[in-house]
Amino acid sequence: MSTTSPALFETLKQGLADIERNGLHRRRRIADSACAAHMTVDGREIIGFASNDYLGLAAHETLREALAEGARKYGAGSGGSHLLGGHSRTHAKLEDDLAAFSGGFVDQARALYFSTGYMANLATLTTLGAVSKSGGRNTLMFCDALNHASLIDGTRLSRAEIRIYPHADAEALDAMLEASANDGGTKIIVTDSVFSMDGNIAPLARLLELAKRHGAWLVVDDAHGFGVLGPQGRGALAEAALRSPYLVYVGTLGKAAGVSGAFVIAHETVIEWFVQRARPYIFTTASAPAVAHAVSASLKIIGGQEGDERRAHLATLIDCTRAILQRTRWSPVYSHTAVQPLIIGGNEETLTLAAALDEYRMWVPAIRPPTVPVSTSRLRISLSAAHSHDDLAKLDEALQTLSNRS
Repeated sequence: MSTTSPALFETLKQGLADIERNGLHRRRRIADSACAAHMTVDGREIIGFASNDYLGLAAHETLREALAEGARKYGAGSGGSHLLGGHSRTHAKLEDDLAAFSGGFVDQARALYFSTGYMANLATLTTLGAVSKSGGRNTLMFCDALNHASLIDGTRLSRAEIRIYPHADAEALDAMLEASANDGGTKIIVTDSVFSMDGNIAPLARLLELAKRHGAWLVVDDAHGFGVLGPQGRGALAEAALRSPYLVYVGTLGKAAGVSGAFVIAHETVIEWFVQRARPYIFTTASAPAVAHAVSASLKIIGGQEGDERRAHLATLIDCTRAILQRTRWSPVYSHTAVQPLIIGGNEETLTLAAALDEYRMWVPAIRPPTVPVSTSRLRISLSAAHSHDDLAKLDEALQTLSNRS
């Protein structure tokens, strides 16, 4: 007969109590409708400022139809990993489409499709970091201090030596690379393009200059830039007009693209190495082919006239929101992206303000440690091309009213 140790559960309960006491408890909300600017959440109609659906494509009728068409043609699931029966014609087509769409930064560009962005980052860093003969232990990874959790976990799992440089500080990074000049091994610079909790953009041109000078790879996670930044939404590398065989580009497809999944684009030699050695790619079931079919339809919208119109509208919303936040008594973060943070400070005050906005039927999430540094808890306002200026007028009215309360 098995027995259960009460002490094991008491340890978990104590940990949960500590989370609650420190104002760090997280709660899932239930959406009863499609992701959109106006949603039904927990049974109530709200204006949503929580999603990363930057172009408002998640509920787009063309993508709904493409997903259904893909399911009719390919079924509900892939049935296996990409290397064991699960790689469909539509997966292959999507990878070709992605390489053509965002691969202009390198000759012989090739794309590899993943089920999630987290998996793509784990695969990229563990596999690229394992090129050294010592299995990755002779690899140095230079990481921005505010990189996303998936990048942090990928560097840790790579078994590389990790060196953290101050956020977006290219000069500090240069000094660190210079100091490691005699260390040998593979060097990899790792950065987000748009930092998801601050909305600012990494100095990519300068980082690439350093990568070239010091003989390093530059891995760029463009999760919050793909579809929004650059000509036709081709991403942060296209916006900065960067080109180098040593760039490795990661993008996600569940944000601006409105669907699901992620991809890595790099020189074909890099991608073939991933196919042969990337454990998060090799040992998981491929995503449903219908999803890949819908992503290919999304790329046509992103790169066409409608995509340009949606990005132009989003730009006006960004400017308007920045002006709104500057009129409050709290501290907006300087951002020209769809991520518009408003730093409140303490956990409880941030939670209280988020709850007050919920009373106005607005979903603006409270972001707290460890996602952001202690004492910088904030509201994270995520804008979408599906929002209207009337939506922002309501947000403005609510924030000004709450800001003027004692």
